[in-house]
Amino acid sequence: MKNCYLGVDIFSGAGGMSVGALQAGITIELAVDNDLDAGKTYKRNHTQTDFVLDDIKNINPLSYTNINPFILFGGPPCQGFSLSNTRTRNDSNAKNQLFKEFLRFLDMLKPTWFVFENVEGFELFNKGQTVKFIANEFSNLGYKVSFRTLSASDFGVPQTRKRFFMVGNIQNIDFKFPLPTHIEKKVTVWEAICDLPILENGSKILIGDYQDVELNKYLSYIRHNSKNPTQNIVSRNEDYVLERYKYIKQGQNWRAIPDELMQNYKNKENCHSGIYKRLEANKPSVVIANYRKNMLIHPFQDRGLSVREAARLQSFPDTFYFEGSIMHVQQQIGNAVPPLLAKAIFESIIQQSK
Repeated sequence: MKNCYLGVDIFSGAGGMSVGALQAGITIELAVDNDLDAGKTYKRNHTQTDFVLDDIKNINPLSYTNINPFILFGGPPCQGFSLSNTRTRNDSNAKNQLFKEFLRFLDMLKPTWFVFENVEGFELFNKGQTVKFIANEFSNLGYKVSFRTLSASDFGVPQTRKRFFMVGNIQNIDFKFPLPTHIEKKVTVWEAICDLPILENGSKILIGDYQDVELNKYLSYIRHNSKNPTQNIVSRNEDYVLERYKYIKQGQNWRAIPDELMQNYKNKENCHSGIYKRLEANKPSVVIANYRKNMLIHPFQDRGLSVREAARLQSFPDTFYFEGSIMHVQQQIGNAVPPLLAKAIFESIIQQSK
């Protein structure tokens, strides 16, 4: 039967949300982003999608589709969203402009559903007034809106990452967010990466071999249709950084490093708790954001995480390949919405759609 669920992904990045949408049964007709390397990654992994690399303000979505899609989704950066600029019609704030582009696409395409995602804490911006304002803008276009912050680890992602989601539809459905599937038993770091190659600082093994381990449910999902783990690439750290790693046990951070090895830090108290964090094997990972800059450490080996390990902790399947320099690849992974979390949202939308 022909797929009747067509989607449009804007501010797509490397395509984490699109992976989840595809897994839920949605065909991505159009995707848009202005990042060159993320665009290369998207096009490599979503060959059936019409991807447009451009500033979204330059794009007329009706030039790429002549039907109303089932769903529009994306996450425009809104950390600097200004209510004062919006209310005074002063468009100097670029973050306001990006949200307006989401509204413009919504108004022009008139999809049945939309998903607007953003950072944890979005509900607290401007003491809750930002969410209220944005929800009202969507309502003015005829959409019934629901919103919630979800934890990725509740949906089988081996990471304690939280994301804000606002979901709307023109069918007047009171959308119910998906119920957690992993409350008691979270997927742990080691369950997610235990079969990947043993690596060293600075390793560049583009195609490796899986280790012989008993496959758990997560590994069976993540390895589907993959013959070998690719991009087993680790940033090369200086010797003094590796020396610091030796003092850090699982769950510990920079505080475990002797003071004499941290003399280049003028004020250690300004260090974030996530700096020099060694992951705990038997728990979900801390947030995989800029994991190279934060010096996240492998639970057993004195090195940083590989590209494939970080992708695993974000729930990207092993068949997904990232384009660009290692620095840009690491940023693409850190910026992405975990595909399994996105999949849970999209599956609930399909189930509740009339």
